[in-house]
Amino acid sequence: MCQLLGLNANTPTDVVFSFTGFACRAEEHKDGFGIAFFEGRGARLFVDAQSARASPVAEMVRRYPIRSELILAHIRKATQGRVALENTHPFQRELWGRYWVFAHNGDLKGFAPRLHASFHPVGDTDSERAFCWLMQELAKAHAAVPSVAELSRTLAELVPPIAAHGSFNFLLSNGQALWAHCSTKLWYIERAHPFRAARLADEDLSIDFSAVTTERDRVAVVVTEPLTADETWTALVPGELAVFQGGVRQPLSRP
Repeated sequence: MCQLLGLNANTPTDVVFSFTGFACRAEEHKDGFGIAFFEGRGARLFVDAQSARASPVAEMVRRYPIRSELILAHIRKATQGRVALENTHPFQRELWGRYWVFAHNGDLKGFAPRLHASFHPVGDTDSERAFCWLMQELAKAHAAVPSVAELSRTLAELVPPIAAHGSFNFLLSNGQALWAHCSTKLWYIERAHPFRAARLADEDLSIDFSAVTTERDRVAVVVTEPLTADETWTALVPGELAVFQGGVRQPLSRP
């Protein structure tokens, strides 16, 4: 199973602590890794077909404390598509003058939609194919970038036909919000004042969040498996779509 990590905050946040624990899971997931950081409308994207435990790119991420309000990361265990850079998540596309970044954990069988000229996979994974179809259908549904609430409603309609083909856990962002869909397993936590210390579950490392935050900070983290051993994580329900803005989970409004 691949591993997903998403971070959404109301202020630029350092992901080094979470990424350190996350990268430990590359022992069993050695087919590549990637991480994307949004900076306003811009996005830094780092991918490598090597394991996150051995990749110099991963080592650079651990040593270079990039701060961002929206971060997506992925550790790959290949199910469809060879081990290659073009098959490494997260994937990125442009729509309505914004970058979109997507990472998937799961396996989709027989999902072969018709794709138009604007969105085609570069690699040969089911994940990138699903991302292209989502982007294509969003472009059909809206003439320009809609509100986050409208996007959430549209995504809630588009996701089930894909999920019917297998497991479709994913993270998606356009720099405005973080969307997370659970098909089999996904957990999240919201951190806010008063912040406390936490210890990684996969590494002998802890951090006192109160020393590096303010009373106004809010941070939400979404992962395949909880990263810390001494915090309370909430499991998403299979079939559930969640959206996070400003480090807080937002209610999904109905049409």
